[in-house]
Amino acid sequence: MVVNRATTVKGETVQDWAEEKVHSSQFIVHSEQEQEFVNRAGIVHRIDKETSGTLLIAKTPDVFVELQRQFKERVIRKTYLAIVHGTVAPEEGEIRAPVGRLPWNRERFGVVPGGKEAVTKYKCVNASMRQCVKGEKEEISLVELYPETGRTHQIRVHMKYINHPIVGDYLYAGRKTARNDRVWAPRVMLHAWKVSFQHPTTKKDLAIEAPIPDDMNAIIQPHGK
Repeated sequence: MVVNRATTVKGETVQDWAEEKVHSSQFIVHSEQEQEFVNRAGIVHRIDKETSGTLLIAKTPDVFVELQRQFKERVIRKTYLAIVHGTVAPEEGEIRAPVGRLPWNRERFGVVPGGKEAVTKYKCVNASMRQCVKGEKEEISLVELYPETGRTHQIRVHMKYINHPIVGDYLYAGRKTARNDRVWAPRVMLHAWKVSFQHPTTKKDLAIEAPIPDDMNAIIQPHGK
């Protein structure tokens, strides 16, 4: 499901669903940030439509503003899981490369001069996984990813940049590779696994974890984790 409404999007979005639950339009707002709460139905950030996992939605304008502050000041920490092509080495590292829209294709992003600062740390959890594709064994890896910035398609672009595109990524893995992937992987194999933040009112530290979905587990479990 697509998160935000757009002229090119058909069908229900998360934004439509959230408006019914949050009733954002009924709040009286006093600032541009609070107006954004109404405009976005409380949705604090986005994940791609094929990415599973956690998504934060604020129920009131003041909570929305506070969570946005935590994102901006990097108080909120996110951990993703991805199944990627190849054996990732070194096993731990940091990808620091600017991300922006591609001048020749405005629907896609890439590492481009003048792009916005983007930083992703990673740790390879299992680099000994294999998948049989058309009778041939292919090396794949399970990777934990810790984005320190939140650029559009950042993780997908960064993994492509280090030559380990995410399995099933129809935009960045390459047309032939993605087509072969889709035989055994039904979507982009990326999961917003964990998010930690400070509760906007109680100030207590919260840690939310979304169970690994069945379609990813079906690939991971035969190899152990």
